[in-house]
Amino acid sequence: MLITIVTYLVLGAAAGVVAGLFGIGGGLLIVPVLILCFELQGMSAEVLTHAAVATSLATIVATSISSTLAHHRKGAVRWDIFKPLALGILVGAVLGVKTAGQMKGEWLQIAIGCFAIAVAFQMSLNLKPSAGEKEITKGAFVFSGGLIGWLSSIFGIGGGTLTVPYLTWGRVQMQQAVATSAACGLPIAVMGALTNIWEGWGHAEMPAWSAGYIYLPAFLGIVLTSTLFAKVGAKLAHSLPAPVLKRVFSVFLLCVGLRFLLTNLL
Repeated sequence: MLITIVTYLVLGAAAGVVAGLFGIGGGLLIVPVLILCFELQGMSAEVLTHAAVATSLATIVATSISSTLAHHRKGAVRWDIFKPLALGILVGAVLGVKTAGQMKGEWLQIAIGCFAIAVAFQMSLNLKPSAGEKEITKGAFVFSGGLIGWLSSIFGIGGGTLTVPYLTWGRVQMQQAVATSAACGLPIAVMGALTNIWEGWGHAEMPAWSAGYIYLPAFLGIVLTSTLFAKVGAKLAHSLPAPVLKRVFSVFLLCVGLRFLLTNLL
């Protein structure tokens, strides 16, 4: 049990560093590592992937609050954009959890694997959208928020890898796009976590110390260190070669994606 707790603390620290270093949510790291940890713990294959996604979303609640407050103090959050996005996100996050709940664990891993590979190529090739010709309307923000919330709650992420490129394309300055994306991570995480608690409550295959699909020991271990080490990652970003580190992390994501695909398709 001690080794398991230490693993969660280390995972939280690593997720925090990754978030601070690359400006992306730690969910991309947390979900695949939790899947591996839960497999080693002997958690039922029926629920372990759903538990990893749900637990990741729960941890993002804490980190997104900290990040949003920091960006708000600098006046970088576009609350006028956040409001219509959040409206769509709240609905999309619920639908995403329900969609994931209808998927078998292996198919959910395949979906996560495909997403990890896509992000790996985006990071390694440094692909960024150019600004669109027109500003986005409020109706389009609501619809896009729904799509972002839906996908993010399926993959167990805060949505930064989706929201930042979308806002950049929508002619929002990069600093404001990152800050607004951080704020959008909160409704994704809160609604995703609450829906996962509801959907998984009383599930016979979930181990003790669980709240629905959220495995509380993993949640607590990750939260205790992730917020603290996000500051470490932010400092390292100014002293380490970011392009090289991005390629290293993209290789990790590629390996994770291929592992999920090969394990479940062959």
